[in-house]
Amino acid sequence: MIRTLLAVAALLCSQAAWAGELTLDTVLRASARHQPLVLEAMARQRAADARTLAAQGLFDMVFDAEVQARPLGYYDNALAEAKLTRPFATNGGQVYGGYRVSSGRFAVYDGKNVTNALGEVRAGAVFSLLRDRLVDERRTKLAQAQADAEIAGLDQAMVMIGVQRRAADAYQQWVASGLRMRTYRDLLALARERQASIEWQVTLGARPAVLAVENRQNIVRREALLVRAEQDLAVAAQALSLFWRDDLGQPMVAQPEDLPAAFPEGVAPRLADTATVLAGRPDLQILLNRAEQARLRGDLAGNDLLPRLDLRVEAAKDFGSGSPTRVPGEVMFGVRLSMPLEQRAARGRLAEAEADADALTHRLRLAEQQITADLTSLRVQVSGAERLATLAGDEAGLARRMAEAERRRFALGASDFLPVNLREEAAADAQLRQIDAQYRHAAARAELAASLMDSASLGLD
Repeated sequence: MIRTLLAVAALLCSQAAWAGELTLDTVLRASARHQPLVLEAMARQRAADARTLAAQGLFDMVFDAEVQARPLGYYDNALAEAKLTRPFATNGGQVYGGYRVSSGRFAVYDGKNVTNALGEVRAGAVFSLLRDRLVDERRTKLAQAQADAEIAGLDQAMVMIGVQRRAADAYQQWVASGLRMRTYRDLLALARERQASIEWQVTLGARPAVLAVENRQNIVRREALLVRAEQDLAVAAQALSLFWRDDLGQPMVAQPEDLPAAFPEGVAPRLADTATVLAGRPDLQILLNRAEQARLRGDLAGNDLLPRLDLRVEAAKDFGSGSPTRVPGEVMFGVRLSMPLEQRAARGRLAEAEADADALTHRLRLAEQQITADLTSLRVQVSGAERLATLAGDEAGLARRMAEAERRRFALGASDFLPVNLREEAAADAQLRQIDAQYRHAAARAELAASLMDSASLGLD
């Protein structure tokens, strides 16, 4: 309960502290820092980095120690041994070293446990000559984890671009709703101003009484339009609050007084050729990383088809008093061969990895073609929407001039109620079409910036 009250108080304080026109840049900055989807993507990136660290732990040095004693029995003895082992980073083998010391009597079959008085030092290495020489499970897991971390980073970039695009769209929807509300409010104000003039003219007998009733009917209809526009604005403000947040990450609800005076320019996407865009698209990079992971799985399966041939080299030296046969240093070489006879599991994994890589190649080709087509379509939409917005602005300007002229004629008694009402509504409709055209132009620009992965124009620099 206390946390809820504190959150509400922080929200109210942040709302009170905000004053002035709300800009797209403000919304994009807040969204990039505090939007939950962005924070979730960042958390997933940290989790992927942690998995990479865990995979690197497969190459950690391992310390083993063992102590055993046999105080009762014919052979009373004790043995202590410590060993350090570290896997190779470029070979499936390992290097190791250790120390052991024993005392007491040992059976003949335990003679390998006997050391001189000061113990024995050992060091050695195992080298994989065939299987695990170029690829092994440890290195594959690390490479897979690194690819997952890179994919998480690319996915984070895609999420952030997507969130910023939706933030821009939510802001532009809110602005468009606010400008529509202002249009209906201005239209209603004109009818209310005219009502006083009509009632005065009716009192003087210059206008019929039914004209005042007809104008009041028009006022009620325009009030209904304004109420619906206010509802649309409130809904748009709630949608915008998912992206416009305070420094604590709490949603902020935009008020009508926060609206800009005119439709803003919005996102300005950079100019880039298709080849450059394709090279920097995270979704294509993700597919390439998936294909690389499939190749790694195939390499590991192919490695399992090889026979195991390991070379072992070890040197040992005893110190102190004891048997003279253990005084000279020892060097030992050994080879171990293990050959799989039935390899169905490895062949199956290899075929599966090759099929996955082939499928990803086809998906990558389709994605490149789809992105190329989308970019071409979006560039056409931006160009067309810009022209339509210009034409809609010209139309709205001419319609306003016609409405103003008709109102002057009506005030001078040279026009009737019906023409002036039609002119006003035609001007309002033209202004609404201009707002819609401006919104479509701004939305197309934001969509193009997202498709171009233009992080700077979307507030991610």
